[in-house]
Amino acid sequence: MSGIPSVAPPAPSPLLAMRAALIARFSTDAALARLMGGAFRLYDEPPAGAQPVYALFGDAEIRDDSVDGAVRHQHSHALVVFARPGSVRTALDAAERMSALVADPALALTGHALVTLRVQAIAARRDERTGEARATLTLQAVTERNPP
Repeated sequence: MSGIPSVAPPAPSPLLAMRAALIARFSTDAALARLMGGAFRLYDEPPAGAQPVYALFGDAEIRDDSVDGAVRHQHSHALVVFARPGSVRTALDAAERMSALVADPALALTGHALVTLRVQAIAARRDERTGEARATLTLQAVTERNPP
C-alpha cells in the first residue's frame, strides 16, 4: 500500500456516455446497416472519401438539471444522416430506423442512468451550395449520474 487513498475514477461525461450508448445500440442493428449500404457508419467527422449513406454526430448540448441532490443533465443530440445523391429518402429511412431503435429506453450508459429519451424531430434539408440532402434526427434526454 502506498498510503494514498483510493479514489474512484470520475464518471465519464454524460454527453460522451450518451454517444457511446447510441453507438452500441445502432451498431448491432442489421436493418440499419443495410440502410447505410451494408455497414453501420456513425462518425464524429466525415472520413475522407466517405460515400453516403453515413451519419455524423451533429450539434450536442447538455445542461445541468440537478434536483434533490441527484446530478442530472438535460441533453440535446443531433444525428445528421447524409443521403445518396438524388435520394433524400435514403437519409430519411436511416434516420427513421435510428428513431425506432431509441424507442426502447433500455440504453445502458456508463456512469449514468437514462431517465428519459425521446425523439424531438426528424428534419430533411438540402444544402443550397452543394445540393447534398440530409436528414437530422434530434434526440432529447435526461440522464442522472450513478452514485459512486
